Amino acid sequence: MLEVSDVRLHLDEGVDEGACLAAGRRKVARLLHVAPRELMAIELRRRSIDARKKNDVHLVCTFRAALADAVREREVLARLSDEEGRRVRAVAPEAPSFPVYAGARPTNRPVVVGAGCAGLFAALALAEAGLEPLLIERGDDAERRGAAVARFIRTRRLDPESNIQFGLGGAGTFSDGKLTTGTKNPAHRLILETFVAAGASRDILWDAKPHVGSDVLPQVVTHIVARIRARGGEVRFRARLIDIERASDGSLRSVTVEHREPAPAGDAGAPPSEPATVERIACDRMILACGHSARDVFELLSRRGFHLERKTFAMGVRIEHLQRTVDRAQYGAAAGHPALGAAPYKLVAHPRDGRSVFSFCMCPGGEVVAAASEEGGVVTNGASESARAGRNANAALLVNVNPVDLPGSSPLAGVELQRTCERAAFAAGGGDYSAPAQLLGDFMAARPSTGPGSVLPTYPLGVAWTALDRVLPPSIADGLRAGIPLLERRLRGFTAPDAVLTGVESRSSSPVTVVRDRTCAAEGAPGIYPCGEGAGYAGGIMSAATDGIRCAEALIASLRPR
Repeated sequence: MLEVSDVRLHLDEGVDEGACLAAGRRKVARLLHVAPRELMAIELRRRSIDARKKNDVHLVCTFRAALADAVREREVLARLSDEEGRRVRAVAPEAPSFPVYAGARPTNRPVVVGAGCAGLFAALALAEAGLEPLLIERGDDAERRGAAVARFIRTRRLDPESNIQFGLGGAGTFSDGKLTTGTKNPAHRLILETFVAAGASRDILWDAKPHVGSDVLPQVVTHIVARIRARGGEVRFRARLIDIERASDGSLRSVTVEHREPAPAGDAGAPPSEPATVERIACDRMILACGHSARDVFELLSRRGFHLERKTFAMGVRIEHLQRTVDRAQYGAAAGHPALGAAPYKLVAHPRDGRSVFSFCMCPGGEVVAAASEEGGVVTNGASESARAGRNANAALLVNVNPVDLPGSSPLAGVELQRTCERAAFAAGGGDYSAPAQLLGDFMAARPSTGPGSVLPTYPLGVAWTALDRVLPPSIADGLRAGIPLLERRLRGFTAPDAVLTGVESRSSSPVTVVRDRTCAAEGAPGIYPCGEGAGYAGGIMSAATDGIRCAEALIASLRPR
């Protein structure tokens, strides 16, 4: 098979996969100096948008094509010019797969804590290997979780166990479902194919900036749970880890889980009224994929003597612009073409004070969501559906918080800073989960806002117009003011004075690392595998899922005879 890169397509040639393949067949055949009928098969592997010149926005694609046989492919490669040859290479067909285990089934089945992307893929990998894992998740399944979130918006009564942070799929379920990653790993293709098999659109297999959408993700993660169960795994919701028992050498002996029955189906979304039951589960291997907001787990690990360290994280606000403003800035006159869709952006600035300012989790055509998981705190996040058809664009606008910025020596100092800002935001919003908001022009001038301009905030519980200095530490507020003018150089219109800032964005990443050794086990705790964003080893859906598979492989390797 031959892989052909840097194939340029006009926008009209690339409105969908079929159009790309039709145009690609012609252009690949021309580059290879063969007749189109000689291409026995052709596959679109990647499609990206080149918008560096606003008067020449076009698509750049990579295709894989098969000729009659390997001999013919070698002949074609041999007669290409040097310039042509730089764009063509022979590749082997891929068949990504989950790890294999052929040994005896262990006495105790492995336990996976947390059903975010890291935990889901860890449990799926273990189930595919025949190890019948137990996956526990403190929140609800997708249907009941959606009802709990809707109930919070309707009544302003938060369920601390089932919300935008906790439940099947983790925080990623109520997001844009972005699958971009800055790393390369053979597992990435496997993860994408798993999502497609579970109901995600095929375009994530070739889009350079793939996303699933918050309207599709619930069914995707539900199908992955069904696949785990079909392979012998067990998945329990409303099951929260409350203790870990270790032997004298630090190895795992058991976990204690608190179970709460979900509310009756007729009252989906209501917190359970039955008292909790507690169960001790004997196990000697556990993947701990608790997520970046599992503060109770961090506190448990600290009490039980695990090695925790502070790590750099980020805090700030959510910023909203009109999506059409972003489209014009990114695509010029081509904005609105069906091959382009709503324009994303990714920005970073490095002011002289050395504290980075950057966008994160940008949601084209999306909305700001109410992401609190603790009573008395306001947290923002962003989401967009698969069509990305909303009026506004939104993104986290963040400033780094370094370990040396935090007081004292506690590894949980970052958690306390997050919590302090969330409670301040709750108070500034009026104490009913409304969020504090400010116009960008007013924020830069350090004056309170009194109402919106052309950009209407999308936070569903309403906003209280105020000054965000009331809820942000001076280092964050000053860092934003230093960095925002620099971002205008990257995206024209970014500093529009009526752009809306909503606070606080405090959960972009974990402030804690659960230190693990070269086998992926927690330091000094054989059999316990800290995993994903909550443990400090991932930063998004793809990297979390990849780390889940990596930890499953490490667990499986520990079962094999040395």
